[in-house]
Amino acid sequence: MAAEGEKRTATRREALIELDDVRKEFGDVTAVDGIDFRIERGEFFSLVGPSGCGKTTTLRMISGFETPTDGTVVIDGRDMAGVPPDARDTNLVFQHLSLFPHMTVGENVAYGLKKMGLDPDEVSAGESEAEVRREKVETYLQLVDLGGYEDRNPMDLSGGQQQRVALARALVNEPSVLLLDEPLSSLDRKLRKQMQVELRRIHEKTRGAFFYVTHDQEVAMTLSDRLAVMNEGQLEQVGTPEEIYRNPATAFVADFIGDTNLLDGRATKRNGRTVVAVGGDGGVQFVPDEQVREGDVTVSLRPEDISLAESATASSDRSDGSTFEGEIVERYFQGDQTNYVVSVGDGLELSVVMQGRSERVERGDRASFRFSDDAPVVFD
Repeated sequence: MAAEGEKRTATRREALIELDDVRKEFGDVTAVDGIDFRIERGEFFSLVGPSGCGKTTTLRMISGFETPTDGTVVIDGRDMAGVPPDARDTNLVFQHLSLFPHMTVGENVAYGLKKMGLDPDEVSAGESEAEVRREKVETYLQLVDLGGYEDRNPMDLSGGQQQRVALARALVNEPSVLLLDEPLSSLDRKLRKQMQVELRRIHEKTRGAFFYVTHDQEVAMTLSDRLAVMNEGQLEQVGTPEEIYRNPATAFVADFIGDTNLLDGRATKRNGRTVVAVGGDGGVQFVPDEQVREGDVTVSLRPEDISLAESATASSDRSDGSTFEGEIVERYFQGDQTNYVVSVGDGLELSVVMQGRSERVERGDRASFRFSDDAPVVFD
C-alpha cells in the first residue's frame, strides 16, 4: 500500500488549484492566516482539522463564496479575484444535501444542466437539448450506481443513495474541481465507510480533482492522495497520509492524526549518545533514531508500535529497540484489536494496541513491552 501511495504522488502533475499566502479576516478574527498549498489535476486532496480551524472558510474562498483579505486563489491558471462562484469551474457538495423534494432524482441531477445550459458542441445535429440532458443524467446516475432511479422521489431513498444523487448532481456539469464540505458526517459509521469506497471509485472514474474538507481524520486518511492538516488558521503539514502519520511535523499533527501517546520527556547525553527519558528514571528510556537536542522534549509513540516483549531488560544500551515493564490497568476488547492502558509508574500511563489474536494479558497483570528505536517521534 505504501508503494502504491508513493507511486501516485511520485510524478508531479499540473497544478489545478493554487493558494498563495491566503488570509481571511472577519473583523478582529483571523480565520485563515497566510496559507499556501496546491492541488494537482486528478488528485484527491483533503483539508482536515478541528472545528473552527478555518478549513470551511478556505473551501468557501476557493468556491467564491468568500473573498480573501489577502493572497491569491488560482484555478486552472486563472486568478479568481473578482470571479463569482457561478463563473468558476467548480461544484460544491454540502454537508446538508439540499435535494429538491418536489423534483424527481433525474430532475435534481439535471438542475445544473438546465440552469447553466449546454455547450453548443455537446448537442449534435438532430438532437434536442432535452435529449442530451437526459443522456448525461443517465450516464452520471450510472456512475454513482443509481441507474434506473431517474423517476424516483429522492425523499424515498436511503441516506447513502441521497448522497450519491447529490454527487451526480455536482458531477454532471463536469467541473474541473469538486468541492466536498463534510458530506459524510451525517451518515452512520457503516454507511460512512461504504461511501468512502464509493467516493474513491467515483474519483478514479472521473479523474477530476476532489477537494474534501473534514474534521474526521480517518476519512481523510482513507480517501486522500495527499492531505493538509490545519490548526487555528494555519497549515501544520501537507503530505501523503503515510508521511503525515509516520512523520508528523508537529506535536499537534501527531495527536490529531490517529491515536498516539503524547508524552513529556527529557533528552540527555550518555556515553556519547542521546537518551530520551519519559516518566523519570522508573519510566521509559530509549535512544532516538534521529538527531535530538538536549533538554525538554515531547514524544509521540503510536499505541500499535508497542508490543509484548519477553523481558524488561534495560534498553538504553541496545540498538534494536527499547523495553519497559508495566501493569495492565485497563483492557478493552474491540474484535480486531485489544486496547490496553499500561501503568509504568510515577503517574505515567501508556496506551497499547494489540492486533488480531495476540497473546492475552489481563487487568492486574505485569508484563514487558517493547518498541523499536525508530517508532517514537521526538519534538524538541
